[in-house]
Amino acid sequence: MMNFKRNLLSKALASAIVMAAGAAYAQSSLAADADEAPQDAKAAAAKKKKAEETQKLETVNVTGIRHGIESAIEAKQSSTSIVEAVSAEDIGKLPDISIAESIARLPGLAAQRVAGRAQVISVRGLSPDFATTLLNGRELVSTGDNRSVEFDQYPSELMSGVTVFKTPDAGLIGQGLSGTLDMHTVRPLNYADSVSVVGVRGQHNSLGSAANVDANGNRINASFIGQSAARNVGIAIGFSHADTPIQENQVGLYEPWKQVGDDWRPGVPAGTYYSDGIKALRRTGNVKRDGAMATLEVRPSDSWSSTLDLFYSRSKQEDTANQFEVNLGDYNGGYGRIDLTDVQINGNGTFVGGVANNVYPLVRGMYNKREDKISAVGWKNEWNVGQASLVADISWSKAKRDEINLENNTQLAPAPQLDSVALDFSHGDFSQLVPNRDYSDPGQLFLRNTIYGSGYGKTPKVEDELKGFKFGATLPAPEAVSRVFSDFELGVNYADREKVKHQPEGNINVGAQGDTTIGDDLQYGLVDLGFAGVGFIPSWNVPGAVSRYMTFAPTEDASYLVAKAWTVDEKITTGYAKANIDGAWGSVPVRGNVGFQIQRTDQSSNANYWDGTRPAGQNVRPFEDGKKYDDVLPSLNLAFSLAEDQTLRLALARQVARARVDQLRASLDFGIDSATGKPGASGGNPTLDPWRANAFDISWEKYFGTKAYVAAAFFYKDLRSYIYTQTRDDHDFSDLVADYVPPPGAPPALTTGTFTAPFNGQGGTLRGLELSASLPLDMFAGALEGFGVIASASFNDSSIKIKDPESSSSVGDGPISLPGLSKRVYNLTAYYEKNGFEARVSQRRRSDFIGEIGNFAGNRTLRYVVGENITDAQVSYTFGEGSVASGLSLLLQANNLTNSSYRTYAATKDRPLENIEWGRTVLLGAAYKF
Repeated sequence: MMNFKRNLLSKALASAIVMAAGAAYAQSSLAADADEAPQDAKAAAAKKKKAEETQKLETVNVTGIRHGIESAIEAKQSSTSIVEAVSAEDIGKLPDISIAESIARLPGLAAQRVAGRAQVISVRGLSPDFATTLLNGRELVSTGDNRSVEFDQYPSELMSGVTVFKTPDAGLIGQGLSGTLDMHTVRPLNYADSVSVVGVRGQHNSLGSAANVDANGNRINASFIGQSAARNVGIAIGFSHADTPIQENQVGLYEPWKQVGDDWRPGVPAGTYYSDGIKALRRTGNVKRDGAMATLEVRPSDSWSSTLDLFYSRSKQEDTANQFEVNLGDYNGGYGRIDLTDVQINGNGTFVGGVANNVYPLVRGMYNKREDKISAVGWKNEWNVGQASLVADISWSKAKRDEINLENNTQLAPAPQLDSVALDFSHGDFSQLVPNRDYSDPGQLFLRNTIYGSGYGKTPKVEDELKGFKFGATLPAPEAVSRVFSDFELGVNYADREKVKHQPEGNINVGAQGDTTIGDDLQYGLVDLGFAGVGFIPSWNVPGAVSRYMTFAPTEDASYLVAKAWTVDEKITTGYAKANIDGAWGSVPVRGNVGFQIQRTDQSSNANYWDGTRPAGQNVRPFEDGKKYDDVLPSLNLAFSLAEDQTLRLALARQVARARVDQLRASLDFGIDSATGKPGASGGNPTLDPWRANAFDISWEKYFGTKAYVAAAFFYKDLRSYIYTQTRDDHDFSDLVADYVPPPGAPPALTTGTFTAPFNGQGGTLRGLELSASLPLDMFAGALEGFGVIASASFNDSSIKIKDPESSSSVGDGPISLPGLSKRVYNLTAYYEKNGFEARVSQRRRSDFIGEIGNFAGNRTLRYVVGENITDAQVSYTFGEGSVASGLSLLLQANNLTNSSYRTYAATKDRPLENIEWGRTVLLGAAYKF
């Protein structure tokens, strides 16, 4: 029984009634389409279509919004699993400028924005850790610390579509627990003619230019699809370039918000919830990305075909946060205590304003440069041998990330130059911090040893490599069972993955010249922080200042850094068997499959740990651990073809999702209490079992040919365990204490002690209701020809509560809901398409959720995120074949029309953490197809 609030359930029922009413009304007008063939003939046609899929020739003349919609509906209808799909409207043209934004509009999916871009995807209320992403059916590497793919590294112009498998089948390799997202590139022999497309778009960010970065960018793409005269060789090539400006306004408050004691913060009453600092910044920079793909298809005969897929993406992000910051925690460098006057406290006991006196603000430059490279190769061969077919697929992918983070800290000097700052905290707008002094003159700001030092830097590096091989066979069903099963699929897949991370860090110190201002030749100019009440502050070339005035020697051998380097290896062998169902149960046609996977996982990790009990110079010690385990994953998918083009789907499955890679790291911090001999440590856990769940799905779908559909789906997942950080007091440290020599008079080391790490803990249930519809409005009235809507509503609920001690400063130390879970997700697109003119407005909304971000230490941390409401729009015109400009399309797009901000908070919304706006983006461009 779903435990939704009454208003949510009312919305769900109302939506279902509206969809059902629409289906009933439209049924008569499309009855001819729905009843062209008896149901058993339709099932046979679906089987034939799947068998001949590689022979299907697509013309490139049918394009536009309706083409993309109808292709997606066809993919959903013909699948034996419960799926959602996005299809390109034309070559190199998905519905949105970002593939993640297109995916996030599908029922049951939601995106989290990072740096203003939809980047990571949650499926069915679970965090991105629970989903896997494939490219042409092959699992992908990631440039992040974990498994989840950052979708903005995959240009939408190079993709022909995305299929999201919400229910697995035994033949789906690399399947996730919440869902499996499979991105596709084009297959050139599926097209009837050769075609080329070139496109160019300019873009502008509404926040305008600042520092050394203007507000303009560009996107360029080109694609070619061609075939040999004999149509036995096809080639597809695509290239995409994007130069996107980064413009960001942000106000952030320190975490945690904590209750202060008597006289902790003079002027603030005891028991008040208070934050110890605030910052305002303008971030400026660019993201430059180049992507390329190539596909070679060879089909010399009906008995053999070969497909080679190549993909490459390279991106470079470079940005600087030009920042004004005030410590409110009663520490200004030793120049007296803070004094707060005109203090304002709301009814929830939260400090919301006042004047902070005797503070010593900083003006900071926070520089980040990140370079990512992703390479992927896949080679698939298929043979037909009599009535059997064989497939062999070999794949390799590799991701590399090189990053450098540099920080400069300046203050007015000579010290101290104390100030009074008026504060006004807001949870719906930018909080205000208004200083009395002027901080706009770079000649008065000195690089110096502030309360945060003169600077700090990091140089993280990640490499992720995945090699795979799959061999499978499809055999016809014996005559004895042919009325139930159409054929059988058997196979084995082997995947070998290695992920390596290093993160050297260190202080950035003022050089031999001592405290100094930053030279005019390194200054970029003033940036305006007026949105936060600060006014103007300087911006400058941070790497240049480090090089000229400072010293930086990052290391990973310090006691607090050793545990940040690690290697994780996974070797997974998967055997599978699947029986495909294509027949009738009584008078009801049934399609589907039943089968199982057997997975053998061998996971291990090696790293160093710091042992403070050893003599100096011998503290860094190697450590390796791991585990082998097996999983049997049965699955069942049934699709019943009912009268009037209705489909009822049922699915049962056992599902797994492997632990996050950083949770599997062997690195740890270790020590022994010399007074008791009790060992203790914190770190990763290479012996983790995966998340495991039993899943049930049911879906009702009503189709009107490929023109329209309405659907309602319910899912239920019983997670048998959940991985979260715990402290256990009986951990076996025998290997680590074997050589321990206690100090004189100290007891010997115990073999068991306290270990804080990720462990498999108690699970729970997750359930949800998904309603969706795609309806051209001429179904209801001829006068509405060209108009249409696509809508979905998802309602999720979970009994699972977890604790995340690593994020306690932001989400508290008590139980929290599942990261990534929004209880409500809505998507709506209204469109018009006729005679070459297209227009659409799209909105995606999600309720509050717990999101995942990277903190200053480079680790994953959680935040409460305010629900988002993002609106995009676009209009375009394509000149027809009879026109002088035939093949030319003009396009105007706008993303985040309302400049919706991204806001996080601690426990309650009157305790804000971050408020970020990235502006609205407008793109104007043209494409030419020939």
